[in-house]
Amino acid sequence: MDNINFKLPKMYEKFLKEIRESEGFSVGDTGVILYKEEDLPERNLTYEVFEYEPDFFMIGQDGDMAFFIKKDSDDTIYKNDLGALGSCEMEEVSKDIYKFIEYVKRHYNML
Repeated sequence: MDNINFKLPKMYEKFLKEIRESEGFSVGDTGVILYKEEDLPERNLTYEVFEYEPDFFMIGQDGDMAFFIKKDSDDTIYKNDLGALGSCEMEEVSKDIYKFIEYVKRHYNML
């Protein structure tokens, strides 16, 4: 992506290419939405992620629960409540975006 200043994890970058023509990616009927590439900067600005969690980048959400990758890092997906950014540690959810999608489909009630 031209409008961010860090390297995206390889699996996540591959995922973004796969959903490029869509309006984002809905994980089944769970309510979890993963943003399309064009929406990522705006979503991060709206929720002030750069201010409260400067090492992370928001990639999707379900209501107040948001999902993140760590900048210039591996493919691990994290979660945090949007109201707790900067005050609660990120919680690891999955090792990559594809495992995250499968996890949400199987265990969404546990998020």
